[in-house]
Amino acid sequence: MPAPHISQLAALARRTAPEATHGPTTSADRPEVTRHLIPSAAHPEVPRPPTPSPDHPEAPLRPTLLADRPDATLLRCGSVVAKAHAPDCDAERLAVRLQVAAHPYLRGTVLQPLPVTGPDGLLAPLADGRPATCWPYGRPVSPDDPYAAPWEETARLLARLHSVPAARLPGPVPPMRGPAKAARALTRMRAALTASGAPPFPAAVLAVEHAWALLPPWARDEAPSPRADVLCHGDLHLGQLVRHPAPDGPWLLIDIDDLGLGDPAWDLARPAAWFATGLLAPDLWSRFLGAYRAAGGPAVCPYGDPWPELDVPARALTVQTAALALAKAAPAGRAPDADETACVDACDRMVREARRARTACVLRELAGRPRP
Repeated sequence: MPAPHISQLAALARRTAPEATHGPTTSADRPEVTRHLIPSAAHPEVPRPPTPSPDHPEAPLRPTLLADRPDATLLRCGSVVAKAHAPDCDAERLAVRLQVAAHPYLRGTVLQPLPVTGPDGLLAPLADGRPATCWPYGRPVSPDDPYAAPWEETARLLARLHSVPAARLPGPVPPMRGPAKAARALTRMRAALTASGAPPFPAAVLAVEHAWALLPPWARDEAPSPRADVLCHGDLHLGQLVRHPAPDGPWLLIDIDDLGLGDPAWDLARPAAWFATGLLAPDLWSRFLGAYRAAGGPAVCPYGDPWPELDVPARALTVQTAALALAKAAPAGRAPDADETACVDACDRMVREARRARTACVLRELAGRPRP
């Protein structure tokens, strides 16, 4: 017996699916069942549902649960994916984000939501109070071949998103939630470590906490961003793209839960952080950054060193990734794996570099003082 919210999502998706009124799809219309709105890089613990065998295709309108996490439940029904958002979701701000995503300025850049309660109703409340939305199904990026990932297409989509005239959008457009997600990662790490007793890797925890403390208040979600005039995605990674129409349509950005006004460098920060920690090959980073600049993206200067703009967001995303890694490793009773350790080591380097810089500053001051 499915949980009530899952049954309600299934009913919502079934009503919204065009197959419900236009007949069943053919096997060609039903691409493989994979993740849709699930941010794979942010939630690697979520298992992928199995791909239906061609010999036993899934019924066209048979609901398929894609994920049921505390922060989101996703269910596919034919060509529609229904999403129950987090229980603490701000429904008013989500409604604005949906109107922004549906605006003509974002057509061809962001996957547009489907009406669920009439021509303009993009949000439906579930019985438990959680807001629910519906989206067209799209084929996600394959996680198996990073060189085949759409790096240039992602960069161009970001450049287009960052160039949208934000003042002309429905609003008021809320702030981009990137710094809030980083702060939530630190909260999650601390809670996981408290629950597990003494931290099993105290040096790693100390490095993450110290690196977090070095960030400016705005990057820790403790003050407004110094730049808040650009429409940003807020949680960009390769799990946030799909091809629509599936399976070979153009790439589009998905998941607008963190969409808002902020510093566009935040959207480039995750690949920048991966490059800085050695998790992303230099040529892939060059492809991504070069395509963004060629498309006129405003997050960084059009040529030269991009790190003055990227430094703080990249450090914040590195700390966020390391904090989430420790939050998952501690309850499982395991040490961080190689990729997780790379992010923790990067936090340690940030701390050591900050100490060296402070020491050099003190020495310069002392050298400039007259001797007694």
